[in-house]
Amino acid sequence: MDKINRQIMKYFGKHPSFNSLVHLLGGIGIGFLLTYPVAGNHPVRWGLAFLGLSVLGHVWALQQTK
Repeated sequence: MDKINRQIMKYFGKHPSFNSLVHLLGGIGIGFLLTYPVAGNHPVRWGLAFLGLSVLGHVWALQQTK
């Protein structure tokens, strides 16, 4: 697990704008899960979609370092 963290941190260190985008998407996802009125009828769907994009961004960073 430590090796994976180091690889992701290495990629994010070289690409700070991608790092910001991935973590912004994660924050938006958490925000949607916490606030119902913004997302209308589907806060869980929107929240999980943004969190999924954030996780995919982390997987992308891991794949790029191999």
